[in-house]
Amino acid sequence: MAHTELSLRERRAIEDMLNAQVSVSEIAVEIGRHRSTVYREIKRNRYFDDELPNLNGYYGMTAQRSAAQRRARRCKLVRFEDLRQHVIKQLEIGWSPEQIAGRLQHDGQALRVSHETIYAYVYGPDGQSEGLARYLPHRRKKRQPRRRRTPRGLVFPPDRSIHERPDYVKTRETFGEWEGDLMIFERAQGKTNVASLVERKTRFAVLFRNNDRSTTHLMNRLMDVMAPLPQPARKSITFDRGIEFRNWRKLKPGIGTEAWFCDPQAPWQKGSVENLNKRARRYLPRDASVAALSNRDMKSICDRLNGTPRKCLGWRTPTEAFREELMKLR
Repeated sequence: MAHTELSLRERRAIEDMLNAQVSVSEIAVEIGRHRSTVYREIKRNRYFDDELPNLNGYYGMTAQRSAAQRRARRCKLVRFEDLRQHVIKQLEIGWSPEQIAGRLQHDGQALRVSHETIYAYVYGPDGQSEGLARYLPHRRKKRQPRRRRTPRGLVFPPDRSIHERPDYVKTRETFGEWEGDLMIFERAQGKTNVASLVERKTRFAVLFRNNDRSTTHLMNRLMDVMAPLPQPARKSITFDRGIEFRNWRKLKPGIGTEAWFCDPQAPWQKGSVENLNKRARRYLPRDASVAALSNRDMKSICDRLNGTPRKCLGWRTPTEAFREELMKLR
């Protein structure tokens, strides 16, 4: 996971909660950071005044200024004027940061910087004051976040669109076609979440606790849960385009399951799992302490959902319908 600096908003929140005598652990949960990050922030950016010790303490604005000055001292392009002027000159003639960084050795420069350092300087306070971004190939005034630089179309290609999914899946005539989603809870519950799956024909639900939102962890857990089923009972899963599902390519070689994806911002295209989530919220509200739930607790919730008669199944329960379909596969 990429390191991100604390923002001014977060630092002001730390200041307010320290004044309210909130513990560091509780502050960390509230702003969504590890407690070690908050401890380190308070220690490094605490204000001290030898003449007026009663003013000693943590101030968000002062901490932000101190952090900015520390970053500037770390940056070679701030500390070394000759290097800075060389980089700016090359930018002005139209070179990209990658070209500049790659040519430093050939241009006789004693110091080296990466293209990321050049980008950071261009989009930093000094670079913005000089308007250096206008010399970049794309001339963007603000840099795109790293997590968005890869087009979503490459992560979820057009041939995996729900519009390319076989028509028989939509009719619910075949068994083994699933929908999947992730149930998110309040920030105070940490990264723990619940993955939800529902088989489209029988409405059979599977819920499992997931302790990490990383796509690798989620897909591994999902395959572990689905693997005991016979392959014809897990033909495909339809997801939304959440980044949690970007490792979908593991499914086909791992358990022989195809993956399909809804259009952006179109959750109704996987209405079965959305309906399941709505019903599951009766037992798993957003403020539920998911981390405290055992596997037995999750199974109990699934059993309750799957043991409820459904009108769409002719008043059979999802468990009964699911078992009937499994018997046909034998």
